[in-house]
Amino acid sequence: MSGLRALGPGFDPGIVAAIDARLRAVAEREHAVVLLAVESGSRAWGFPSPDSDYDCRFIYARCCDEYLRLYAPRDVIEFPLDRELDVNGWDLAKALRLLLKGNAVVIEWLTSPFVYAGDETFCRQALALARGAVRPAAIARHYLHLGERQRRTYFADTRAVELKKLFYALRPALALRWLRLHPGEAVAPMHFPTLVGESELPAEILAIVEQLLAAKAATRELGTGTLPGPIGGLIDAEFSQARALWPSTPWRPEPALVAEADAFFRNWIRR
Repeated sequence: MSGLRALGPGFDPGIVAAIDARLRAVAEREHAVVLLAVESGSRAWGFPSPDSDYDCRFIYARCCDEYLRLYAPRDVIEFPLDRELDVNGWDLAKALRLLLKGNAVVIEWLTSPFVYAGDETFCRQALALARGAVRPAAIARHYLHLGERQRRTYFADTRAVELKKLFYALRPALALRWLRLHPGEAVAPMHFPTLVGESELPAEILAIVEQLLAAKAATRELGTGTLPGPIGGLIDAEFSQARALWPSTPWRPEPALVAEADAFFRNWIRR
């Protein structure tokens, strides 16, 4: 197994050591192998605050016999939350089923710039499988549902918006815009500044986004304020266009894709 490790210069060594200990516990406690463990969330997206916590997500596999039990173990491994650290992972079978449904989370994990641990061959093969399996419409609907949920949750009252939460609706909106501007592509950039740069934003909106990013990077608390009109307008317009361009219809992966994912799954649990 060829190990991967790629972390940013701002990563706290103590937190990283705690994450490493939890990943070792996956093998010791769960008898499972971590195939990939990455940072997900604001650090990986490229808009952390000085007090951003760490969100480690991983994909793991068990041995063949574990999948042949009458009462199979859960397909999620979770560790207790603490103030700075959130670590949990998905079984490989769960990750592949969600990938085939159009869940963009797995793709984001596979393209995260920050890797705690991983098998290089697995990552290369899994990303190739993902790029061949995902469809723009399915990924778009994922981002649309995610963005609309964030919009309802945090911006029902546009007069008192928690400003750092803007990014959690703006990122899905820009992912939808990127997909619309890049027809045929299904993997939008995970890195938010890259996503912004490739989304052909009007100058007025670009200036607001850059100001918010600079403020978020410099302070622990952005506070609340009125939802910036151009940002709210962009978010709502992108969601509206996405609903029209990618209507919600039942999505079933092609049998050939399912067969390819099955073969990939069997190969890695046999290892």
